[in-house]
Amino acid sequence: MKTKILTPSQNAHPSPLLIKSLLLSGQRYEPNHEIVYSDVLRYDYKTLNQRISKLANVLTQAGVQAGDTVAVMDWDSHRYLEAYFAVPMIGAVLHHVNVRLSLDQIIYTMDHAEDNYVLVHDDFLMLAEQFGEQIPSVRGYVQLSDKAVAADTSLNTLGEYEALLAKASDKYDFPDFDENSIATTFYTTGTTGNPKGVYFSHRQLVLHTLNMAATLGCYEGQPLLRSNDVYMPMTPMFHVHAWGVPYAATMLGLKQVYPGRYEPNKLVELFAREKVTFSHGVPTVLQMILDSDAAKTTDLTGWKMLTGGSAPTLGMAKHMAERGIQFYTAYGMSETCPLLTATYLHHDDLAQPMEEQMAERIKTGVPVGLVDLRIVDPAGNEVVHDGEAMGEVVVRAPWLTQGYYKEPEKSDELWANGWLHTGDVASISPDGTLEIKDRIKDVIKTGGEWISSLELENLISQSSTVSQVAVVGVPDARWGERPFAMIVPAEGHSIDANDIKQHLQQYVESGQIAKWAIPERVTIVDEIPKTSVGKINKKLIRDQVDS
Repeated sequence: MKTKILTPSQNAHPSPLLIKSLLLSGQRYEPNHEIVYSDVLRYDYKTLNQRISKLANVLTQAGVQAGDTVAVMDWDSHRYLEAYFAVPMIGAVLHHVNVRLSLDQIIYTMDHAEDNYVLVHDDFLMLAEQFGEQIPSVRGYVQLSDKAVAADTSLNTLGEYEALLAKASDKYDFPDFDENSIATTFYTTGTTGNPKGVYFSHRQLVLHTLNMAATLGCYEGQPLLRSNDVYMPMTPMFHVHAWGVPYAATMLGLKQVYPGRYEPNKLVELFAREKVTFSHGVPTVLQMILDSDAAKTTDLTGWKMLTGGSAPTLGMAKHMAERGIQFYTAYGMSETCPLLTATYLHHDDLAQPMEEQMAERIKTGVPVGLVDLRIVDPAGNEVVHDGEAMGEVVVRAPWLTQGYYKEPEKSDELWANGWLHTGDVASISPDGTLEIKDRIKDVIKTGGEWISSLELENLISQSSTVSQVAVVGVPDARWGERPFAMIVPAEGHSIDANDIKQHLQQYVESGQIAKWAIPERVTIVDEIPKTSVGKINKKLIRDQVDS
């Protein structure tokens, strides 16, 4: 196609899309809004900008250059937020280390990412001290401490973070450079093999931020992120940039509350004390909030909650509604930066009582702006949007990772036929709402029929005796696979397998599920296995059942 391109003035400035531009408006509009770190520290937006410049000076003076990689091993903190900006703004790459991986996996990811400097919290010093010579690219460490006296360590550190910042200038002339420069990297764990590195450019992160701010702030059907909100993440900052919300919150100048290490009672206390209005987290974390002692004596009304990462159950959503929490669902993955879709409530939906809205609120919503999303059959043909037909979700958007770092074959598989393949099975209703039915690998194939593990979890969760549930397919000599359910009872309840089967029988009689969808095996447990980012670990559950 022949398009028209004009020659710009030789004096025109191209204004590349760089992360530094996201800092401009927050300080202008709401300079007095605070950044709060647990019970440790609070300061305003002017100070945030000064501290980002100070960190940039500390890193530059330590020898960090454009293209180097700086790793962070910290809880959710003001320091992490400062690194979100300072590291990529000097042209370096920020590596969000998943501190919940095993030691071997952490070493693998840091060596694979070729980390040069590491910002490490006191809580992870013993871990870092075991790295030895296994990460030869590392040239130095900066110690992060919440105490007046930093913990002793054998690491060769440049010094303690606050002490280094205290000596640094609060002025830094951040340069312009190519907006396609890599800004961040982190690693996503799959069912097999080593974690895979995904990466995002300045351009991608700025576009994702602008789109998120518009999606969550402009539509009446998605009123989540406005300038007067108080934001507290409950998704780790090492996990997909805390879903990208810290960038949007900083651009908008929101008061931000960073809780440090997640502890349910503390999160509820911070919600009440700091008047938090918006948070996000995976369903298992939100369930822990609901089950905490602090939540039992705290009015949670008005807390806007966005969930994602795995499908929320209808039972949990109704519990949220009972507590006055405004509940929404989003969909994305590590490879997509992550925002792809979000709950959108039409006027008719909002006119219904809150509890009756929950069935709509747990769907994964409509694709957000600039996202081209389709569902396709195994041959790559689009599937009809009737709410019933299912296909794999494939997407295109300006902020999707362009591949896996140093893994060209897996990158080509991810981007087969020019579409990013999510591995999720879904349907799309006539009004355009996406509903995830299952992961391709989690669909239960029994006797030639497919059973959605998510649908079974949804139905089981509606029993008042159930707190948490996970359903997986396990091998069966006759049927290929059969459903297996792992259940945590609700507080004060004692249940067994027969109780669950009797509960599901009502859905067989109503025609919602076939009788062979009822799990033959049900295990009652105190805790369901989770992944490093708090999702239900279905691979581990299957392994435990098979062993």
